[in-house]
Formats: sequence, structure tokens, C-alpha cells
Amino acid sequence: MPPTTTPWWRSAVIYQVYIRSFADGNGDGVGDIAGIRSRLPYLKSLGVDALWINPWYTSPQADHGYDVADYREIDPLFGTVAEAEQLIEEAHAHGIRIIPDIVPNHSSDQAAWFQQALTAGPGSPERERYVFRAGRGPDGSLPPNDWDSRFGGPAWTRVPDGEWYLHLFTPQQPDLNWQHPEVHAEFESVLRFWFDRGVDGFRIDVAHGLVKDPELPDLADRDGGAHPFWDRDEVHEIYRSWRKLADEYPGDRSFVAEAWTDTPERLAAYVREDGLHTAFNFDFLMTDWDAKDLRAVIDDTLAMLGTVGAPATWVMSNHDVMRHASRYGRRAAKKWLANESYVPASPADLELGTRRARAAALLTLALPGGAYVYQGEELGLPEIEDLPEAVLQDPVWERSGHTERGRDGCRVPIPWSGTTTPYGFSAADATASPWLPQPADWAPRTVAAQTGDPASMLELYRTALRIRREHPALGDGTLTWLDDTPAGVLAFRREPGFICVVNLSTEPYQLPAHASILLTSGPVEDNRLAPDQAVWLTV
Repeated sequence: MPPTTTPWWRSAVIYQVYIRSFADGNGDGVGDIAGIRSRLPYLKSLGVDALWINPWYTSPQADHGYDVADYREIDPLFGTVAEAEQLIEEAHAHGIRIIPDIVPNHSSDQAAWFQQALTAGPGSPERERYVFRAGRGPDGSLPPNDWDSRFGGPAWTRVPDGEWYLHLFTPQQPDLNWQHPEVHAEFESVLRFWFDRGVDGFRIDVAHGLVKDPELPDLADRDGGAHPFWDRDEVHEIYRSWRKLADEYPGDRSFVAEAWTDTPERLAAYVREDGLHTAFNFDFLMTDWDAKDLRAVIDDTLAMLGTVGAPATWVMSNHDVMRHASRYGRRAAKKWLANESYVPASPADLELGTRRARAAALLTLALPGGAYVYQGEELGLPEIEDLPEAVLQDPVWERSGHTERGRDGCRVPIPWSGTTTPYGFSAADATASPWLPQPADWAPRTVAAQTGDPASMLELYRTALRIRREHPALGDGTLTWLDDTPAGVLAFRREPGFICVVNLSTEPYQLPAHASILLTSGPVEDNRLAPDQAVWLTV
């Protein structure tokens, strides 16, 4: 990649490819590396700087790739290592970097290490790579503690010899023991394997969960101190060593943390100068469409990350949460907290949600730092909330006893062209249907239908990303709020000569003095910005 004076990751717009739902190159109904390669021209035309690709490693797919059996092989469902190397080379030729996922908290129960641990038995060195414990009660028939799985049910499973193993997610995802030196060495080797093949960084899954309190205390006994398995201070020692490793390679290789924390201060600890480069800003993602709340989270984020010299990384949607076009079309039934699911208070008003999503895109892409775009958000895709129960595949559905539908609604394969399914996701003569069914009314949402339509969400994103690349005020840097705005209006200036205004109120807003309008999320009449609209101005 061409050298830059400022590290690319401080301002990058990174596009998330949920690989099984992006593009199907071989007609089996599941997206793959061939599909990504075929869509590189589209991604270049969209204007993104890098691709984060969800896990493509060998996996039984109990959690759609987040249960990794071999970190150095590509699952045949998606392709081969040789194809991955071709993708990296071709993406670089398009000026696009590649960031795969790495899953260090847990492996698959089919991984060689875990199978060895099962065979070796209690007290063996092989079991020390995972978290095995004796059960409680006279016969050890009770789990070692009261921890629950993130996906529902207990976080412990008993094996035939009587011991229990920890899994903070599904039983097919046993947690690794990061107090064991072999675990550290193995993952450093895996990082080098992929860095040597040209990847530009990694997104770290469950970055806040690797280290557990060795005493494994009951959550019920927690007295307000450190959490026994989330966001423990000891995790930063791991990332300091990873940072040193990445710095050995040329080209500003970088990490982004999926780190759910209670406060911006805790998040900033992950991105100190000797730690990871960036971290997802989930506080921003989880904030309702409210001017006061959004300003507070923007201020807190910039202040805290500024203390460690790290850039903010803004994100509105991903493969684990309800799409924001649907969230913004209603209120939440309760405050949305880290490591919990979003609970809506009512059905979505998609016209309202889409209008707000357009405005939110301009807000997000104008903020200082970098940004993530989840595949399909540039098409205005909503959450698919009426998938038949028979097609649901997310383990959350089963683990919750069919009380939580899980994350399939944001993972439906995206539409590219045509008027009927598979909408170009697979070839028209594909042998299989898309792995999740697409809605019958998606023809207007395809890439082909939106391309060239100046009123479409896709062209809004393309224009915004082009301006962002070209305008010297955008990307990394600072902002200054314009405080003479009424309640419900956010307006800030970025130098040189740029203003972003977002109207979250119920009344039109008279725009401040400006030289020209660069871009608007909707019509501006008589120099007044309508409710739920945003505008970029030159001054």
C-alpha cells in the first residue's frame, strides 16, 4: 500500500463484510471469498479504505465461524488460503486493505487442542489450555459457579469424566485459558501467519473477555469490584505484546478491539499508545436518536480517547445488533446496556428510520476519527424481523429456549441486482437458495436499482465518502460545537471551512451562514433544514 504521513487507521472508513451474506461466488447459497473478489470494483467505487471480514477459518459453524477449529486454514465453505492470498493482493491493487477477524477468547470444541484435552483427562497439561474445573456439590454434579453463557443457559458443560469446562458462549466454544503461556505463543504465531500473507490488521473478537479471575467467584458474590470475566485489567498485557508484534511489520498494521466496557475511560485503556490502535465505539451505536444524548457520547468519547492520543472509531450497526434503520424508527423499551440485546418498544416506522439513518450517516462520517460501515447499510437495509422461526440459525434462538430470535435479522444476504431472490447475491442459475431468505420487496434496494439515483441511500454514501476523502477538514482531527443552536439541533465546525448540522428536533432549523451546501440527507428549502435531516456546509 502507498506510504502515508499519518497512519491510515486514524481516519479510515472500514466496510464490514459478513462473508456468508455478502456475495456467493459458487452458487451454494453462502457467501465466500470468490464473491468478495468479484465485488472489489463495487467496494472501490463506494470509496471505503479497508474491509473487515468476519471469520473465514475452518469451523463447524456452530456460531457461523466464531467457533474456530483451525486458525491457519480457510473453511472450504468460503474458499482456500490461496484464494485468501489472491483476495489480499487484488484488494491492495484496488487501494483497499484487508482486516480479518481473530477469535482469541475461545476455540471450537472440534479444535485439535480441545479434542486432546478431552482425551487426556483431568489434571493433564492439555486441559490447562482451557478452563476445566471440578463441579460443586457432594458428587460434583453442580457447575463450578453461577456464570451464565452470553447466549443463554449456564456457561459450563460437564464432560463424561466429571469435570466441567467454561464457555461464555455456546458449548461448542470452549474458553481458552489466557494464563497459559502456550495460548499466548499460539496466537502470536497465528498473527504472524496472516501478517506474513499480507493482511493489514485484525478485528479482535470479545477483546474484553480473555482474562478470567482465577478464583472463578460467583457473580452473585461480586461486591462492585472488577468483573470476574469482562474487561479485566490483565487483558492489556496481552495486547501490549500484540502491538509489539504488529509494529515489526511495515505498512501500519493495526488492531481494532471489540471491547464492551462500562465507561469511556475503560475503553480508552485498550487504545493507549502501547496497546491496540482503535476500538469500536459501542456507546455511540447504543445511543438513541436524541441530540442531547448523542452530543454527550461524542464529547465523552473524544475527551477520553484524547487523553491517550487515540482516534475515535464510529459505528452504527454490525452483525450482532439490530440494523440502525430499524432502531431509529422507534424507541427502545429499556436502556440498552453493554452485553445485552436491544429491546424495541414498538414496531419500526421504516420511513422515519430510513430518514434518520440518512442523517446519521452524515453525522457519523463528519465526526473526527474513523468509521465502520456494515454491509447493506449503504443500501438502507432494515432489520428483517419476520423471518420464519423454521429458518432461524443463530444459536441465541436455541440457547434462549426460543425466547430471543437472535441476530439473523441483520445477517440476511444483501441484494445486488434483479427483481426477485437471490437478487444477484448468487448467480441466477445457482444450485441453492440464499442461506437466509430475502424479502420479496427488496428489488428497489438492490445496488443496481440505487446506482445513479441521486435520491438513493447508496449514492448518498458514495458522495459522502468521496467528499470525506477529498475535504481536508474530514477524517482525524478535532471539532468545535456551534452552541447557538436550539435544543434538538447538533452543529459543529471542522477546520478548514466545514460545518455539519443535524436536526433532531421537530421544527425546521434555519441554517447558519455558509458559502455552499456540499451534501444534504434530504431537501433543504428556504435555507431551512427539516426535522431528521443533516447537511454538510462549506464556510
